[in-house]
Amino acid sequence: MSGLSCGIVGLPNVGKSTLFNALTANQVDSSNYPFCTIDPNIGVVEVKDPRLQVLSDLSYSKKIVYAPTQFLDIAGLVEGASKGEGLGNKFLANIRETDAIVHVVRCYESTDITHVTGKIEPVKDIEVVNLELVLADLQSVEKILAKVEKQTKGNKEMTQVLECLKRVRDHLDKNKPLRTLDLSDNEKELLKPYPLLTSKKVLYAANVSEEDLPSMENEHVQQVREYAEAEGNAVIPICAKLEEEIAQLPEEEQQEFLESVGLEESGLQRLIHASFDMLDLITFLTTGEMETRAWTITGGTTAVEAAGKIHTDIQKGFVRAEVVAYEDMVEYNGRVGAREHGKVRSEGKEYVVHDGDVILFMHH
Repeated sequence: MSGLSCGIVGLPNVGKSTLFNALTANQVDSSNYPFCTIDPNIGVVEVKDPRLQVLSDLSYSKKIVYAPTQFLDIAGLVEGASKGEGLGNKFLANIRETDAIVHVVRCYESTDITHVTGKIEPVKDIEVVNLELVLADLQSVEKILAKVEKQTKGNKEMTQVLECLKRVRDHLDKNKPLRTLDLSDNEKELLKPYPLLTSKKVLYAANVSEEDLPSMENEHVQQVREYAEAEGNAVIPICAKLEEEIAQLPEEEQQEFLESVGLEESGLQRLIHASFDMLDLITFLTTGEMETRAWTITGGTTAVEAAGKIHTDIQKGFVRAEVVAYEDMVEYNGRVGAREHGKVRSEGKEYVVHDGDVILFMHH
C-alpha cells in the first residue's frame, strides 16, 4: 500500500486498544487499496481531504479515493518484550515495516482502570517502552555485526559498514534511541538495509480523559511534551474514549458531535496530519471522470517518481506532466478553464511535485 503506515505501541491499559477500535470502526473498504491485507491488527483509515470533493464535482468523477493510512496494532509490548516475553518477537517484526511509531501514553487518572505500575507516570511509561525498543535494536545489531565482521575481510566498503554499526551499538548501549545519534548522510545510506526500530520517528499520542476536553491539557500531557521536545518529537493529545464514541456515529453526524464538545477535527485526523508533517509527506491529486484520487509522496519527489506511484508503466513511458495548482483548478473551474488562463504547466521528469498539484501524466 502506497500510503502512510504507522505502528501503534503502548503499555497495557493506556487506551491503545480503545484508540485502535476507533480506528478500525472507521475501517475503509479495502477493495480501493489493492495492496492492503486485512489483518486483525491492521486498520486502514482515509486521510480526509476536502479538496477531493471539490475536484470530483468539477470532473463529475464516479468515485473519490482518499489517501490511505495504515495503522498496525503492535500487540503485547510489556517489560521484557525484547527477550521474547509476551508477543515480543512477532511484535518487533511488524513494527519494522512501518514508517513511524505512534506511542500511546496514558495521561489520565481513573479509579476504574488500574495502571500496570499502579500510578500514572507518563514519562516512566515512555521509558519502559523505549528501553524495550532499544534492547531489541541492540540484539539485532549484535547479530548483524557478527555477520558483517565475516564479510569485511578484504572488503573496503564493508569496513565502513562495520565501523558505522559499532557506533550504533555503542549508542544503544547507553540506552539511547538511534534517532538521537548524529549520523552523516553517508552513514544513513549504509544503515538503510537494517531497519532499526529506534531510528523511526515517534509521535506521542497523549491519551486524556473526557474531563480534559476541549483543551486536552493537564500536567501529565505537559510532562510528555517536555520529554518529546527534548527528543525532537511531537505530541498530539487525544481522547481515545471520545474517538471510540465518534467512530460509532454515522459520518454526517460526526462533525456535529465534535463541534458540540468544542473540537474542529477528530483526534484521528489530527494524528494522521501530524504524522504527515513529521515524515514530510505531501499529497498530489489526479482527477477525471473515472475518479478523483489523492496520492501520498515524500516532499522533494520528482514528477517521474510520482508517476511511478500510479503505475510503473507510466513511469517508464513518462513524456511530461501537465500540472495545475489546486487553487487554479478551483478558480478557473477545471483544467479547461485553467488552460485558457495559461495556468496549465508542462513539466519534465525533474520537476519537484508540490502539495496540491493536480497532475495529468502523459506517457507512451
